[in-house]
Amino acid sequence: MKFAENNRISHRQLYRQMILTFLAPFLICLPGKNGIQGMTGIAGVLAAVILLVIYVFVLLRVTSGYSDMVRFFGRFWGRIAGLFFLAYIILTAVYILKILEQIVPRWLILGVPAGWISFLVVVICSVGTERGIQRRGRMAEVSGGLLLVGILLMMVLCLGQTRVDYLQEMFETERVSGSGVIQSSYLFLCGFSGIGLLPFIMRDVEKRGSAGKTIIASVLTVGGIFAGVLILLPAVFGWRRLLTETYPILPLLAGADLPGNVLARFDVLWMGFLLYGLLFAMGSLFYYGYQITEKCHLGTAKYWLAILIFGLSLVEVPGMDVVIFYRNYLRSIFVPGLLLIQMAILFHGQKKKIRKTTTVVLMICALTLSGCAGIEPEKRMYPLALGVEQSENGWKFIYGLPELPSAEGQEKEETGNSALAITGVDFETIEKIYDRSQEKYLDMGHLQVLILKNDLTQSDRWSELLSYLEKEPLIGENVYVFRTENLTELMDWNKEGTSIGEYLPGLLENRILDQEKNGTTLRQVYHQWYENGTLPGIPEIILQNGEIQVYLE
Repeated sequence: MKFAENNRISHRQLYRQMILTFLAPFLICLPGKNGIQGMTGIAGVLAAVILLVIYVFVLLRVTSGYSDMVRFFGRFWGRIAGLFFLAYIILTAVYILKILEQIVPRWLILGVPAGWISFLVVVICSVGTERGIQRRGRMAEVSGGLLLVGILLMMVLCLGQTRVDYLQEMFETERVSGSGVIQSSYLFLCGFSGIGLLPFIMRDVEKRGSAGKTIIASVLTVGGIFAGVLILLPAVFGWRRLLTETYPILPLLAGADLPGNVLARFDVLWMGFLLYGLLFAMGSLFYYGYQITEKCHLGTAKYWLAILIFGLSLVEVPGMDVVIFYRNYLRSIFVPGLLLIQMAILFHGQKKKIRKTTTVVLMICALTLSGCAGIEPEKRMYPLALGVEQSENGWKFIYGLPELPSAEGQEKEETGNSALAITGVDFETIEKIYDRSQEKYLDMGHLQVLILKNDLTQSDRWSELLSYLEKEPLIGENVYVFRTENLTELMDWNKEGTSIGEYLPGLLENRILDQEKNGTTLRQVYHQWYENGTLPGIPEIILQNGEIQVYLE
């Protein structure tokens, strides 16, 4: 593997750093509510990419002013420019911390306080911000390609979950307008506005005269992947559900699966790639902040910048939506201000050499996050089936457990197959009752089957259940959904050590291709719920003389 020498980075390292910095934040933050979506979004992205390609040539011509802004603009205005860039660093870092505080406790490490997440991220990402650029370039050299290939592979896995009729919904419902394309294009440009910090590192790039091609290649790569995701999202979720999701990229792989249940939890791997990208972007912000304070004669940011960012992440302003605030800041303040500064440098006409600059990039903690919350596997309960019915006092959940000894290959006479029933007035009460009465942690990440009692599907309360299940990220959307009249008996059913949660998926999947049975998945249920507020056809299970019969709709 070849690395750049003399404390410089190669074009390949610069390319991979840009991919690591921009890709994950774009995928998580831009396609959500009131973001970039549908054909309007794709048209906006294409227009924005064209503008960015043109902008790159302008960006390379203003690098001289970034070497020492105090010398270039004067003592007062040079420091004002530095504070302007620092404000972007601080607000962007706080924004990413807020995102991590939302997604990590829900999707990866359960029960971790938000404050601790921010603290650990700030400590990890701020360490070593004063180090040389070549070390960061090597980090990108090693991990940038893996992240890019991993995300592309995950997108390929999504193809098996797409449906043409879902895309048709988007074409039939969405109205593409010129104003919508402009708004999407400007939002994409705002997301890419961090590219305006690149001149701070250009002196440390080999053959910087031809670095424009590398920057353009990274813009095209990020734009192309993002446009592909904009097609995948409505094809997987359906148009109406997509409009309601805040971070639709997160559950994208929740319904993916391979034959034989190989690596069923692709969503955990997907989250690992996205989290790594967020952490790398966070580290890059700290590194740029350190360089900006030096170039603008603002002292050193080795300690106070990290403390300030962490302190601001703890501030909660009632009634303020962080996403809306940050987008408005980029649209109304940072992007116009950035263009004014760069136009001032461009028209200043000076051609000074950049003396000390550094680069981008950054960090990452090799956290092996898997949603396990640090609890050993033997101290967990893994329901494979969940039965749900209405009770006199509210709801009744029946957790169907597998026969663990035989499943683990242990030779024990006892059969551990059982069903645990809990009744409560609402779902939160059921969770609290479980926590008070059971010694093992409830891990729903292996759920295979959801069984509803017939009267629940015929009432109007099933939507309450769907609202609850959708907020449980550990429950994959490839879970099969059934209905039955004999729920209690079915959840206690056992055939030669095989539980209901193992038997029903096998009944649908363990066939040659032309004999496979088509069940109804939780993702399909969500789609029709968002589409018209109804349930799709759900297969019915009838239990007669201890034998199961499944009637597909």
